Amino acid sequence: MGAVYFYHLTESPIDQALPQLVDRAAGQGWRVLIRGRRMPLLERLDAVLWQGPPDSFRAHGMAGDHDADQPILLGIDTPAEGFDCVMSVDGADLTPAEIATAARACVLFDGHDGDALQRARGQWKALTAAAVAAQYWAQDDGRWIKKAESGGA
Repeated sequence: MGAVYFYHLTESPIDQALPQLVDRAAGQGWRVLIRGRRMPLLERLDAVLWQGPPDSFRAHGMAGDHDADQPILLGIDTPAEGFDCVMSVDGADLTPAEIATAARACVLFDGHDGDALQRARGQWKALTAAAVAAQYWAQDDGRWIKKAESGGA
């Protein structure tokens, strides 16, 4: 069974944190789904993932563009089947069943946005109540520090 990692962004915006986490997941050989709720944010993240030095090339695409061929896919309501890692941004939903079939699920949320905090707390409560193993990570002086853990089933 997979686990869900909650990433509380307080020192860097999603535009900086997401590429780092995607690189870690891709480094594991995982196929990554980035699921959002609003197209403007996904389009912005799509552009961010194309940036960087040539040795950090991240092959990816938007849902609806050769989905099966994309090692990293961004989409809204895109099924998680076939992905090793599912990343939720902007409060996109994740289900216990999706998490169970993935190697890892991630919830990235803006620590300076009250609505995002409330949504992440709700996701934590719902997923841990469904016996999903969860970890809460916060930024501390440029590093990720594990602050809490729920064992799941």
